[in-house]
Amino acid sequence: MSSAASASAFSHYSYLVTVFLMVAGLYIVIACGNLIKKLVGLGIFQTSVYFLYIVPGKVVGGTAPIVSDAFKVYSNPLPHVLILTAIVVGVATLALGLALTVRIREAYDTIEEGDILAADEPDRRAVGSSAP
Repeated sequence: MSSAASASAFSHYSYLVTVFLMVAGLYIVIACGNLIKKLVGLGIFQTSVYFLYIVPGKVVGGTAPIVSDAFKVYSNPLPHVLILTAIVVGVATLALGLALTVRIREAYDTIEEGDILAADEPDRRAVGSSAP
């Protein structure tokens, strides 16, 4: 690998981390049957989206957008504000997912997706056979 290619790869290190977290979170959501693990994967995926917005929001040498003759380069605060909102929505989503997981555990005595689907199989067959 040439030094120019190596420097280019490291200059976009934060994007590589973002993509890795996104793929890892999506894989966990799809591959794991445990509902808690799915929620952890969803949290990892949400974190990658936060990074995707925050990383380009910081301008090197930029300051807060307070107009002054001493500053020429400003950072845009909008991505940071949007991420604060996204974090609140992410926490609420996680809390709802955990509450639903508790209710599913009470109803099915398990949080494994395969066991839940197997427990519902007789009900789905009964509904399908009684159709006109």
